[in-house]
Amino acid sequence: MSAEIKVPAVGESISSGIISLWHRQDGDYVRTGDLLFTLDTDKVSTEVGSQASGLVRIKVPADQEVKIGEVVGLIEDAPEPAATPAAAAPATIPVPTVSAPVLVAPPTPALAAPAAPVALEPQERGVTRKKLSPLRKKISTQLVAAQRNAAILTTFNECDMAAVMKLRADLQESFQAKYGIKLGFMSFFLKAVVDALKSEPQLNSRLDGDELVRNHFYDIGVAVGTERGLIVPVIRDADRKTFAELENDLAYYAKRARDGAITIEDLQGGVFTISNGGVYGSLLSTPILNPPQSGILGMHKIQERPVAIEGQVVIRPMMYLALSYDHRVVDGREAVTFLVRVKEALENPVRLFLGEIN
Repeated sequence: MSAEIKVPAVGESISSGIISLWHRQDGDYVRTGDLLFTLDTDKVSTEVGSQASGLVRIKVPADQEVKIGEVVGLIEDAPEPAATPAAAAPATIPVPTVSAPVLVAPPTPALAAPAAPVALEPQERGVTRKKLSPLRKKISTQLVAAQRNAAILTTFNECDMAAVMKLRADLQESFQAKYGIKLGFMSFFLKAVVDALKSEPQLNSRLDGDELVRNHFYDIGVAVGTERGLIVPVIRDADRKTFAELENDLAYYAKRARDGAITIEDLQGGVFTISNGGVYGSLLSTPILNPPQSGILGMHKIQERPVAIEGQVVIRPMMYLALSYDHRVVDGREAVTFLVRVKEALENPVRLFLGEIN
């Protein structure tokens, strides 16, 4: 008796996808729950497990488009194969050590004139072609649409991260002991962004046709790079959450992203996005808007640089900040004020912790 391997439903608006990878070969034995294949759609990638135990029979190969509900293979009922005994390790044969001979360099000859380039036999220079995954195509379409449909402008500032780094170091041990999770940098940025959005609510708005829609909630997207492409899970109600709750949400979504378990609901409804190119070493960039949002904050690498403070040149851990915004919705004054507000919050982070430090 065989059980069908079907493409599962992964969202209301998704009708098809591509099997990007079979994790088992035809004829492999699997147990219930074992990973079978990865399904890529234009929104998420989903890892699909086996619903039965038995031998895998693949009907649709990788890189093929499939419909939701389509049968892509079978699990044939079969007994689990007996474990193969481990082979005995071969005996180690001692190898005598031989000292390397000492080479004496001859007198250095006069340099010869360079020879003409050697003509090599022509050989084929290969390339690899592979269809874009639905997720990569969706990302490409969205990025081009964002630049075409919005009046994107970027403003820059720099932030002294010394106070955040010191506060984080001072609180780390007690924070981990109390909450069982590390205190990272991103929760500080989430708090600072919420503070700035409350100060400059135009950044928490979006265009819908000829109407301006202002959001009165603070669901902040945090861009996460994965092997399959960039995704932006959304931290809900960031204004109402503690540092510990924010760090827990960030860890939760990071794990889901690594495991390919992000859902459509995890990615929808954000009002503003934070992107951290600094984790890859980026010193400065101009982030692209995440439509239909009107603003995105780019974080970058923390780098020690000489800066002038009260007439003295000192070395400080500095980070460049970049705010890209839709100039149709946000004026320059509001954008600059927003970014300065973020900078000030990070340079005086204790006030972000008010009510949470015991």
